[in-house]
Amino acid sequence: MDDRHGQAAGNYEAILREAGVRITRPRRTILAILADGEDHPGALEIFRRAAEIDPAISLSTVYRTMKLLEEKGAIQRHVFEGGPSRFEQAAGRHHDHLIDVETGDVVEFRSDRIERLQEEIARELGYELVSHRLELYARRRKPD
Repeated sequence: MDDRHGQAAGNYEAILREAGVRITRPRRTILAILADGEDHPGALEIFRRAAEIDPAISLSTVYRTMKLLEEKGAIQRHVFEGGPSRFEQAAGRHHDHLIDVETGDVVEFRSDRIERLQEEIARELGYELVSHRLELYARRRKPD
């Protein structure tokens, strides 16, 4: 278990404890999966990973845990076009997403050029940008 994993799982535990939720073995397993995750798993994928570790985990426990963490701002839910809700840790630097329409893979990226352009467009239209979300849907280019 690396430091980041322990720290994130510990933060999730603290958030749930503050909400009055008991940290059971199944919940601890779910929190570890979230802390270890480098991807954007859906509830069913989290359940699949958790059940490999602890077959007693129920899908309803996964859903309840994710809902609580989302309500407390610890994770973000994304509903990418044509797919189920997927989750990622809320902490961290802002980034955008590119979704592979053939595989469903989600690629995180950050572009200072895009960030500046969005600010410029909002300003030209007489607005101050307070938040945004950019999702690009693409397929891999075939070699020429």
